[in-house]
Formats: sequence, structure tokens, C-alpha cells
Amino acid sequence: MTPQDSAGRGLFITFEGIDGSGKSTQARLLAEALRGLGRDVVLTREPGGSPGAEEIRALVLEGDPDRWSAETEILLFTAARRDHLERTIAPALDRGQVVICDRFADSTRMYQGLSRGDLRGLVDQLHDLMIARDPDLTVLIDMDPDTGLGRALSRNGHEERFEEFGPDLQRKMRAGFLALAREFPARFRVVDGNRAIELVAAEVREIVLDALT
Repeated sequence: MTPQDSAGRGLFITFEGIDGSGKSTQARLLAEALRGLGRDVVLTREPGGSPGAEEIRALVLEGDPDRWSAETEILLFTAARRDHLERTIAPALDRGQVVICDRFADSTRMYQGLSRGDLRGLVDQLHDLMIARDPDLTVLIDMDPDTGLGRALSRNGHEERFEEFGPDLQRKMRAGFLALAREFPARFRVVDGNRAIELVAAEVREIVLDALT
């Protein structure tokens, strides 16, 4: 079965990884590749992806790193994700489109549930109650933490709250994401991001095309 043949079946793909891992680039390259094969693709991101969720994105990613407590961040991210799911993700999947999302619930499990306290249980409870949807496939771009942090800080953007937590957070997050991949082996695929962009993209395409068959 070719990608075109399976066009009636939606597929929800997420990209995860530490800051600076290249996941956003790989998500974009995958979207371009699938569109070139005739697939109808929605490329989106979290937090964000819908008008209401984008407003919440500005609240959580800009300003002082200690602006919100971990509990408040979990509530904000869950609210944004619910709006994103209702207005963007679920309708696209119902139409048979491929949804490619730069971050989803696994990032909240890491950044709020692990890095800022032992709140993973709370994240999962809210996810089960308000989201109740996991990706069909999660591509984890694994990256050396120091390299990733250097890349993230070099962007000089306005959304650097979590990069500002420093290299210790990056190392903790990498270990946490790899642990998630072991916890959910059915949907996670780990890709070595410490290579040329083109090599990473080729492996990602192979993984996704296999999932579409």
C-alpha cells in the first residue's frame, strides 16, 4: 500500500526531544516529503496550534523562568492542548489527514511532570481526563544535551523560558525522554539527531512510511 492508497486513514505523528534537538526542522521536512507523495498533511505545534492555544503559548513561554508554578503550568498546557485537540488535531484526523505535531503530552510529562517536581502522576491524570488521545507514532530526536542547549540559545528568540533552566535540565530531559521511549515502545521510535539533517530526515521518512503502510 502506498501513502496515496492509505489516504483515507488519518495518522497522528508527534516529534519530541530536548531543546535544540532539531525536531522542529525534522517535522517540517517530513511534512514536505509527505506532501510530495500526495498526502494531505497538517503541520502544527505545541503549545499552540489553535488560536486559543497560541494565546496560552505566549503566557507560558515568555517571561521569567519562575513565573508560574509547575502545577499552574500543567493546567495551562492541558488547557492549550484541549483547545488544540478540539479545533485542529481531531478534525484533521477525522478528515483522513496526517497530523504532524512538534511536541505533545510527552513534553508536559517531562518539563512539568519531571523537571519541576514529582508531578508525573498529575500530568497523566489530567491527560486521561481532558485529552484521552495519544499519538499513533512518536519520533524522538535524541541529541547530545550540551549541543542541543547551544543550538537553542543561539536562536535569540523570545521563547527561551525552558532553555534558561540550563544544561542540568537538558541532561535530565534527555534521560527522561529515553525513559518514556522505553515505557511506550509501541509508539516511540528513537532517531539519532547527532548527524547531518539529511541523514536524520531520511531515517524519519522511512519510519513514517512504514507506519503508513
